[in-house]
Amino acid sequence: MPQDIPPDSHLRKRTTETQSDQDTTIPEEGPPRKAPQSWFKWDIEKTEWDILLASTALKLLLYPAYRSTDFEVHRNWLAITHSLPISKWYYDTTSEWTLDYPPFFAYFEKLLSVPAYFLDHNIVDLNNLNYDSWSVIAYQRTTVILTELVLGAALVKFTRSAIDPPTQRIISASIFLHPGFLIVDHIHFQYNGLLFGILLWSIFMARHGNKLASGVLFAILLNFKHIYMYLAPAYFIYLLRSFCMTPSGRPEIKNFVSLANAVIGVFLASFGPFILMGQIPQVLSRLFPFTRGLNHAYWAPNFWALVTALDRVLLQFAKRSGFDIPINDPGVASTSRGLVGDTVFAVIPNVKPMHTFVITLIFQSVVLIKLWRNPTYKSFLTALTLCGYSSFLFGWHVHEKAVLLFLVPLSLLAAERHAYFRTFILCSVAGIFGLFPLIFTPGGKNHRVTKGILVNAEW
Repeated sequence: MPQDIPPDSHLRKRTTETQSDQDTTIPEEGPPRKAPQSWFKWDIEKTEWDILLASTALKLLLYPAYRSTDFEVHRNWLAITHSLPISKWYYDTTSEWTLDYPPFFAYFEKLLSVPAYFLDHNIVDLNNLNYDSWSVIAYQRTTVILTELVLGAALVKFTRSAIDPPTQRIISASIFLHPGFLIVDHIHFQYNGLLFGILLWSIFMARHGNKLASGVLFAILLNFKHIYMYLAPAYFIYLLRSFCMTPSGRPEIKNFVSLANAVIGVFLASFGPFILMGQIPQVLSRLFPFTRGLNHAYWAPNFWALVTALDRVLLQFAKRSGFDIPINDPGVASTSRGLVGDTVFAVIPNVKPMHTFVITLIFQSVVLIKLWRNPTYKSFLTALTLCGYSSFLFGWHVHEKAVLLFLVPLSLLAAERHAYFRTFILCSVAGIFGLFPLIFTPGGKNHRVTKGILVNAEW
C-alpha cells in the first residue's frame, strides 16, 4: 500500500458509496469509524481554541448589556432553592417570577446557589428582589458561559466523528456562534446553550447507534426544561421503531424494558421527592400554565401571529363596513393588540389550547409516519427539525426563543444538499429577526413589558 494513502481509506470510500443519497456529513446510525480513546482526552485543535476564545471575549463584552426579566427570574430561583426547603420551592410567591421549570433545573439552580452565597450572600436573599449589583451580574453571566461548554463539547465530538470534518467544523462553529444563542443567552439571559448541549449529545448518541443513551439524555433534558416536549414525538417513534423493534417489526422486549426502566428512573430521580410529598399537582400547575394565553408577550413569528393580525384587520373592516358582522366586545380591547395576557379575538373564534395541540399533532404526524417506515438517523434528524417547526408554528403560547428548537437540528442538515441549505438560510434570517425585540433599545434605553406595563431598564 502506498505510504500516502491512509490504511482505512477503502473503508471511507465504501461507506460513502453505500449511502443512497450521497450523504457526506451525516452517516447512518452505527459505530463510529474509530472508537473514542477517552472521554477526558484534551483533543482541541487550534482553530477550535480560536473560536472558543473569540466567542468568550465577545460574551464577556456583553456583561453590561441588556438584562431582561429572565435575569431576575434566575436570581430569584437561586434564592428560592437556597433559602427554602424543597417542600416550598413550587409554592413560593415572594416574587412574581415563581419557579416554573422541571425539578432537574431546580436542582441545577440549587447547585449554582452554593458558590453564589459565598460570593455575595445578597444574591440568594429571597426578599432582595431585583438585586442587580455587579457581583450577581458577573456571576450569572459567567455561569451561562461555563455551562455552554456542554454545547461546545458535543459539537467537537460531532466534528471528530464526521466523514467530512472540514464541513462539519463549519457547521459546529455556526451553531456555537449562533446569533440566537448570543441574543437569548448572553443579552436576554437564559441557559439555552446548556440545554441544547444536552440535546446535541443525545443526537450524537443516536448518530452512533447508542440509542439507549440517546433516550436517557433526552429524558434528562425534558426534566430540565419541558419545552423540549415539542421534540418528544420524534424521539418516541424513532426509539420505539429502531430500538424496541426489529426491522421486520417484531418487538425487542429486552431493549424495550431497558429503555423504559432507564427513562422511568430519570423521571423518578427528578420528580421523586415531590411524589413523596404529594406535590405533583402543584408542580404540574406551575409547568403548564395554560391561562397565559395564545400569544407570548413577544410574539413568535408563527401562524397565530398572522391569525391575530388578521383579527385586527377584520375588526376594522367590521366597524367601517355596513355589514352585520358579530363583534366580541372583550376582543376589541384584548391582548390581541400585542400586549401581555390572554388573547381574545374580536371577530375570529377564540383558539383554545386543545385546538393548537390537535393542529400541531396533525402536521407532525406527516413526518412521523415517514419516520416509522424508515427509522434511520437522517430520517430522525429530519423529524426532529419538522416536529420543532410544527410546534413553533402552531403551538400554544409559543415564545419567540422557541425558534432555536428547529434551527439547531436544521443546522446539522444544512450541508446535506442545496435545498436544505436554502431552507436553513431563510429560516435563520426570519427566526433571528424575530428575536430582535429582545434587544430593542429605543432612545438609548432598553424596555420590557411587565404585565402590560412598559418599564424602562437602564444599561
